[in-house]
Amino acid sequence: MKPLTTERLILRNWREDDRELFHSINSDDRVMEFFPMRRTRAEADELMDILAAGIEKNGFGFAAIEIAENGETAGFAGLHLCDGIPGLEPGDVEIGWRLSPEFWGKGIVTEAALRWLDYGFNELRLPRIVSFTVDGNERSAAVMRRIGMTHRPDMDFEHPKVPDTHPHLKRHVFYELTADDWRARQAL
Repeated sequence: MKPLTTERLILRNWREDDRELFHSINSDDRVMEFFPMRRTRAEADELMDILAAGIEKNGFGFAAIEIAENGETAGFAGLHLCDGIPGLEPGDVEIGWRLSPEFWGKGIVTEAALRWLDYGFNELRLPRIVSFTVDGNERSAAVMRRIGMTHRPDMDFEHPKVPDTHPHLKRHVFYELTADDWRARQAL
């Protein structure tokens, strides 16, 4: 994957020196508030390797967000092939993100997500991009609305990968943005 850039960010594949940050965000109670698990260092390393390989294979994925000014890695954002989500077809693509708390509230996720939408619609020619989050995760839902996504209550679902031991995390709200709607917004 050729890195994508914005005014403040570089969106790139993972590097060895990202491992500590990747483990930190995947084990932090604040970051993972709406996820049923926290990852050990070994589990985080394994997931980072899977994500890096997926980016190499597909040309997109959940990629590192680097702050251009100082080279610091803040978290990740990107496009990801969905699987096992009710109502979605094979090949549907979601947009998602995870950010270290010290970078919250600075517009970083919104900036990264907008660049990924541009890449998804203009380079990959995707017909739509979806996103979903736990019902009640207002921070993520607010980003979805800020980047132009529309809530589709008819597509809200019980996430099949959330264990029954975490019933409060099962209900997910579903958002989407079509290529036509994206292009119409860009023309304004």
